[in-house]
Amino acid sequence: MIPPATVAGALATATARLAAAGIDAAPREARLLVGHALGLDAAALVRDPARPLDGAAGTALAALLARRLAREPMAYILGRREFWSLELGVADGVLIPRPDSETVVEAVLARAPDRGRAWRILDLGTGSGCLLLALLSEFPEAIGVGVDRAPRAVAIAAENARRLGLDRRCRFVRGDWARALAGPFDIVVANPPYIRRGEIDALAPEVARFEPRAALDGGADGLAAYRALVPDLGRLLGPGGFAALEHGADQAVAVAAIVREAGLEVFEILRDLAGRTRGAVVGPRPPRAG
Repeated sequence: MIPPATVAGALATATARLAAAGIDAAPREARLLVGHALGLDAAALVRDPARPLDGAAGTALAALLARRLAREPMAYILGRREFWSLELGVADGVLIPRPDSETVVEAVLARAPDRGRAWRILDLGTGSGCLLLALLSEFPEAIGVGVDRAPRAVAIAAENARRLGLDRRCRFVRGDWARALAGPFDIVVANPPYIRRGEIDALAPEVARFEPRAALDGGADGLAAYRALVPDLGRLLGPGGFAALEHGADQAVAVAAIVREAGLEVFEILRDLAGRTRGAVVGPRPPRAG
């Protein structure tokens, strides 16, 4: 149990321990942990700082704090992560959605402005389902398929769809990229693993120790997944279709070369809020006029 046994005391103690461990945003994370232990939101914590913690709440908080001090990601501890204003369930074995991936959603919305069209969407390496579910939330008539090799990811994504009321317009299946799919699709999205294998262990411990290695490991040069999935895009995309692919900040040139080798064209380079290259919109080359 963490003394003194009040909300204010627990927040102070948790903040100090998180900060001492070098964890950024310690006050915010302390509020999340204390709130989770008590089943309260941030506003309730502020309203009642003298609220006592009983033994069960103190024990629960101690366990949560120990997990975070071991550098387990907050998203796994809380069991949720917000993406595109959607609250998504996450669990160990499933890649945690990141704000950078919202760049892919923004690119699709910009290139497919007709919100009422029944777009057919494919999400390769769906993980939590974040990309597909974000797009379905914006396209009320769209349907989609999410594919992942990890059974746990498929189950989590399907549960997220059910909880968000989107399950009637999508399904999630286990598969090796697009090998068992025929299409056609109007839109393909993907956030494949693109970290160079030799660089994974140098990442933040929250990533290197806890997130699924298969969702991070892009092979020796970080490009293995693109070589596997890009050649299938030509047969998967219907007329006028396109794909939005996330990649690493230093991989734009290499991914573009893989795209061109597959007989496709890069339509647009995507950049994140920091101006770093973050992905590409690609598709079949338009037929020559005349």
